[in-house]
Amino acid sequence: MIVIKIGGSVVDGLHTSALSDIKFIAEEYQLVFVHGGGKEVTSTATKLGKEQKFIMSPGGVRSRYTDKETAEIYTMVMSGKLNKSIVQMLLRNGINAVGIAGIDGGILKAERKKKLLIINEKGRKMVIEGGYTGKITSVDATLISNLVRSGYVPVISPIALSEDFDFLNVDGDRAAAYVAGGIKAEKVIFVTDVNGLMLNGKLVSSMTLDEAKSALPKIGSGMDKKVLACIEAIEMGVKEAVIASGQTENPLSTAITHRNCTVIVPH
Repeated sequence: MIVIKIGGSVVDGLHTSALSDIKFIAEEYQLVFVHGGGKEVTSTATKLGKEQKFIMSPGGVRSRYTDKETAEIYTMVMSGKLNKSIVQMLLRNGINAVGIAGIDGGILKAERKKKLLIINEKGRKMVIEGGYTGKITSVDATLISNLVRSGYVPVISPIALSEDFDFLNVDGDRAAAYVAGGIKAEKVIFVTDVNGLMLNGKLVSSMTLDEAKSALPKIGSGMDKKVLACIEAIEMGVKEAVIASGQTENPLSTAITHRNCTVIVPH
């Protein structure tokens, strides 16, 4: 089984061969998709007059601050417009997709972050209310497994349930890692708009888990989340994590055969 993470904006930039390639790969492997779509959330929120606020962690990771109203918009866009657009695209190309949210069947449970330590505009550390952002604590893979066994390709939006059954915004890359670990996937592939991890101006073709952990502090914003998600997936028992470009010809086949991408393995 392979988990594939795609960003909402990546969908528009996929190579023209991508969908026929997905269909080809789906004949050999059971596939599960997890998608993001932060840019679409920001665009929709702006149209609705809800200004979006972004915060920086002490580790340099930029993320959306999610208050209750933003959580509602996030859920609407991710599990509605984006999720169904991806399902439509796959169905149109003969792939038997079904769209679900991370909350369906209790797939993703998360702990609501009560407080957040951030770096303010003056470069100082400060603590703010956690809002509706969550850290995934568990995965129930029953629904995913049932859908896959029935011949469907699940497409999952990264919405999790809190202990109080609130909708929580969780990072899409890390949601993909947890789903991959939860269903005991053989591989997880993070499809992005670059070929993989670049260090010192060169593409890193392969790394062990320990090498990835050591490199993490040197990795720039954006790619650091993907490498962290790869590390988490490997630690949960996934055999390999791949970061690859969706703009390459036959992107999934290319990633599976380890061409022009970054592959992270346990040892």
